[in-house]
Amino acid sequence: MFERRATRKISVGDVEVGGDAPITVQSMTITMTADVDGTLAQIYELAGAGADIVRCTCNEQAAAEGLARIVPRSPVPIIADI
Repeated sequence: MFERRATRKISVGDVEVGGDAPITVQSMTITMTADVDGTLAQIYELAGAGADIVRCTCNEQAAAEGLARIVPRSPVPIIADI
């Protein structure tokens, strides 16, 4: 058993991270974020497998536009990797 380092708790959507919050499962999509349907399918797969938070690449205008359509439809909080 490892002792956890003291950190400050923050909220990512309704998921608490850090502090005394439970350890969260995070993963990242491998689709092009501009592919809204493909990215959402992968997000739902990850959520079904137990992911609490999902990260998506947001490295161009098309990805940002896709992300704006993905976030409201996601079952878990999304973090943009910029």
